[in-house]
Amino acid sequence: MKTILAAYPGVLKGTGCSILSALQDLPSAPWTALRSKMEKHLQVISVLQWVISFLAMGAAGTVLLIYMFCTDLWVIAAMYTAWLIFDWNTPKQGGRRSSWVRNWTMWTYFRDYFPIRLIKTHNLLPSRNYIFGYHPHGIFSFGAFCNFGTEATGFSKKFPGIKPSLATLAGNFRMPVFRDYLMSGGICPVNRNSIDYLLSQNGTGNAVVIVVGGAAESLNCAPGKNSVTLNNRKGFVRLALQQGSDLVPVYSFGENDVYKQVIFEERTWWRLAQKRLQKIIGFAPCLFHGCGFFSSDSWGMVPYNKPITTIVGEPITVPKIEQPPRDMVDLYHAMYINSLTSLFDKYKTRFGLKESDILHIH
Repeated sequence: MKTILAAYPGVLKGTGCSILSALQDLPSAPWTALRSKMEKHLQVISVLQWVISFLAMGAAGTVLLIYMFCTDLWVIAAMYTAWLIFDWNTPKQGGRRSSWVRNWTMWTYFRDYFPIRLIKTHNLLPSRNYIFGYHPHGIFSFGAFCNFGTEATGFSKKFPGIKPSLATLAGNFRMPVFRDYLMSGGICPVNRNSIDYLLSQNGTGNAVVIVVGGAAESLNCAPGKNSVTLNNRKGFVRLALQQGSDLVPVYSFGENDVYKQVIFEERTWWRLAQKRLQKIIGFAPCLFHGCGFFSSDSWGMVPYNKPITTIVGEPITVPKIEQPPRDMVDLYHAMYINSLTSLFDKYKTRFGLKESDILHIH
């Protein structure tokens, strides 16, 4: 301190403002480095909390609720259970989104960790409804969550008048506490009732985001792999025709790069076990790893900070046909595949891929 005062003798005769001025003249490098390190830790924590929440919040909330019934807090548990029964159908009826939660500062740290970007290629009309097909699934669909489950990448500013609803497993909405956490971000169950409500009874300007490849696609994701499960996924096209909602292809470059996964060969015992569990529990039990919390050289649950860039493509205008014939569904499914492939080919070289790289569709 004496050294500092000696270097700035005016401080001894000045006021508090002189002290602040002197401190500002000190070398800023150590403070900049400290701030950068703190921001990096906050980014890691924000991503890790989402991973842990997705994996464990539902089970933890259920166990906690049961435990509370065995304690003096049973009245609170009973009240929440009564509320849960009363509120059971809310996820199927548009949910209960919160602008406050979607705009949490934590999501900007989440965005900046990778980082994640959202690129708009065409305007969307608030007078229409849309079904976004999101590809690829990856392990946790970080791009889908950040872009459509939060406002971190500015979806509402880029697409004014459009309200996104990211669809995920319906089983997640049976979990106490976790269901409310998901709904606050505008996340809804990926089932017929929920999607029908959003596209037919919630006005216009709705965009339901469906990760088309689902759990089956997550079993095949790996860094550098450009493949999607789509050939036999036609249900979302049929829904679009029945509701007259436009189809929008969405591709996220880098989604497969944030975790490394052990991919088992088809017909092996491990592969059969994965598929069996997938049918039972609804999601694929992938064997994957990222980096450790304190070191990028160790293995852990923290994803690698690889850039994820999400491109929202051109909408495909879809007519409303309550009972679309199979050939009509096949026609628009083929149009969707062509549009997705064109989107991939147009942007692939901008995000580290070669001109010769192709999108494999299974």
